[in-house]
Amino acid sequence: MPETADVIGDVEIGQDCFIGVGARLRGDYGRVRIGDRTSVQENVVIHARENDETRVGSNVQLGHGCILHTATVKDNAVIGVVTRPHALRDSTGNMRVDASAILTDFCIVGDWAIVAEGAVVRGEIPDGKIAVGVPAQVIGDVQDKHKAEWQYYKLMLRTLPTKKRL
Repeated sequence: MPETADVIGDVEIGQDCFIGVGARLRGDYGRVRIGDRTSVQENVVIHARENDETRVGSNVQLGHGCILHTATVKDNAVIGVVTRPHALRDSTGNMRVDASAILTDFCIVGDWAIVAEGAVVRGEIPDGKIAVGVPAQVIGDVQDKHKAEWQYYKLMLRTLPTKKRL
């Protein structure tokens, strides 16, 4: 973990996780739990209300600058990252992505759900759904091709810090 990432208080981080530069994992009021093989990219903030918990599952990708507050993210979810933005358009064909995602108090993001950049989640995103916008709305289903692509990217991003620079 880089020296510039902060882990404060009651925080548990699973095996083989990546925590990026500038990440803030704050278990000072509540608890933060992160599963195995999860990538917490640069400048992500994770916090919880007093005597409550933010839980992030295993094999999760949290994109740059995401904010999670007293939220639940189930296994395999992808939050605030788009590798092929053309695949995430709303019903009128307009792009609904621009920056990191925000997961507000008590929201739940399902297993293999994808939350696009710029989305604000205030409720529940069901398993296997793609959500975009403010507030986040489901626009489609996660396909096998999305899962294959994200399995590759999750491994690459999680192991990137172990690669030698030339």
